[in-house]
Amino acid sequence: MTFRTALIQMRTGRDMARNVADANDLIHRAKAQGAVFVTTPEMTNILEPDRPRLRGLAKTEAEDDSVAAFAALAGDLGIWLNVGSLALKGPGDKLINRSLLFSPDGRIAARYDKIHLFDVDLPTGETLRESHAYQGGSEAMLAATPFGMLGMTICYDLRFPHLYRSLAKSGASFFTIPSAFTVPTGDAHWHVLLRARAIETGAYVLAAAQGGRHESGRETYGHSLAISPWGEVLAEGGIDPEVLMVDMDMEQVTAARRRIPALAHDRPFTLESLNPGPTIATSDP
Repeated sequence: MTFRTALIQMRTGRDMARNVADANDLIHRAKAQGAVFVTTPEMTNILEPDRPRLRGLAKTEAEDDSVAAFAALAGDLGIWLNVGSLALKGPGDKLINRSLLFSPDGRIAARYDKIHLFDVDLPTGETLRESHAYQGGSEAMLAATPFGMLGMTICYDLRFPHLYRSLAKSGASFFTIPSAFTVPTGDAHWHVLLRARAIETGAYVLAAAQGGRHESGRETYGHSLAISPWGEVLAEGGIDPEVLMVDMDMEQVTAARRRIPALAHDRPFTLESLNPGPTIATSDP
């Protein structure tokens, strides 16, 4: 089966209504070019570093206007729409970073809450503590679509290959990895990690990204990528908002896994830790 998919690259700001309108326009462009599956970046509805303000704006999934808007859009256009992630109100004073998959009838077909949270002190001096604001998920998500089984993940999950291997061994033939990568980590690791996840699993990888300088002053890496099961870059964005189109031939998943059947070659093993022996004292001659 071959189908046309679109990756939506955005530069989300602090106004939810404007962000949803921007996404709406780009998704309409994707549909006009023949896309039947569309994926958007992490934080499609808002990118707000001021956590108290974000908590004040965030709504539950049932209350959030963007959820209703994207459900209606998927139904109106008759597409499968993966809204890469939304900032939503979670338990207590926590937020949740949730990816939603809408079917062509406007129904929510699958939900995934980001499992791995990014806590780091960057060389630039920027400190990110996602766990201070967000409640991490605990369940991986494998969603059935007419094109194959979709493994839904988000951004920092990319650095945990066992998640993708588990999803692939359970049937995933393509992955969504919506992201808002920082520029330093994007420069260093974005392409390598995405290609590695595709190669290791013999699956397509679709990584729609945020890009450029946002109104909050934050910069994200952009370079949305579509990767083949053999690790080839099929489409790549720049840093500006845009629509990337790619035709996915799911027979390529079967072909890649036949050529390198690593998913079937796991073996049990034990870990032996060697005792390095006693420390030998030394002194200057």
